[in-house]
Amino acid sequence: MTINTGISTAPGADAQTVSLAVARTLKQARKNQKITLDELSRRSGVSKGMVVEIEKCTANPSIGILCKIAAALGLSVADIVNVTDAPAAHIIDSQEIPTLWTGDLGGTARLLAGTTGPNMIELWRWEMFPGESFSSQGHPQGTLELFHVEKGTLKCVVGETELVIPAGSSAVAKTDVPHSYANAGRSRLVFTMSVTEIHQ
Repeated sequence: MTINTGISTAPGADAQTVSLAVARTLKQARKNQKITLDELSRRSGVSKGMVVEIEKCTANPSIGILCKIAAALGLSVADIVNVTDAPAAHIIDSQEIPTLWTGDLGGTARLLAGTTGPNMIELWRWEMFPGESFSSQGHPQGTLELFHVEKGTLKCVVGETELVIPAGSSAVAKTDVPHSYANAGRSRLVFTMSVTEIHQ
């Protein structure tokens, strides 16, 4: 199944606003850290061409690419997609919450909130329709994800382990290995997920 993993909306901050924020943050972070395009490409494992396109605001990067670039810069995905600077305690308006994945059948993954990196916590809300799935190559060492399924059935494969999580149940997984999420049922799947990265 082909999956569009790029920045999207419906609802949330519009794609152009998020893309501009990503481009601005990426360029500023590279400048502050005195990192060249070649070095960022090497550290992140993302091609130099893709990094250039993101900085020019002409690319539609996937969640995976954003995660790799954020980690390489010592930032969180929330740092990368933030459209405004925020104080220590603040409300994120529903129109400012970005949708960072859209499935072929209309499923979405929204980054509800996140702290700054490199040690960070993110809160996500996923919605998937039957047949939709998402795969990740794995996050930095020690990344931990917590899941709670609100509706439907979530199939989560983490390395060699397969979890089938029914509505009302929760799960914990270390996701520093390849992993995937899929709607394993015949009805709409809704789950919340937190992601925690602690760098030693």
